[in-house]
Amino acid sequence: MTDRIPPIFLVGRVQKDFAKQCIDQAPGDFVCTIKKATRREEQSEKFHAMCGDVARQCKYMSRWLTKDQWKVLFISGHAVATGIGADVVPGLEGEFTNIRESSAQMSISRMASVIEYVAAYGADKGVVWSEPKRESDEEMMNRRYA
Repeated sequence: MTDRIPPIFLVGRVQKDFAKQCIDQAPGDFVCTIKKATRREEQSEKFHAMCGDVARQCKYMSRWLTKDQWKVLFISGHAVATGIGADVVPGLEGEFTNIRESSAQMSISRMASVIEYVAAYGADKGVVWSEPKRESDEEMMNRRYA
């Protein structure tokens, strides 16, 4: 057995049986963690691309921001918009900082909500997205099997 097994997504009986098999074969000094799936890599890529598009096309308070600065604004704004709120505290050097949720730890549905939030902001500001609009699964199936 290797030192690390990649995550097993428990989406069906086969995956659950494989996870049980891994547990049964694991040495006594291994740890098993079961948790809710966090955001998908595709969501992360899309979110960061959208932040980049906004950074190239929009100013905030009369200044250009980096995509990482926009990321902070979007995560914070989304938290307020969804009722979580903001936790602004004095920083270590007297600056003010927002202790915000980590996008890397967000659930898939939470990250989808953030992406919708950014899309709405961009639509309001006239942002042209660099990612082409993807057809829906239903449209793709209708086209493929028509």
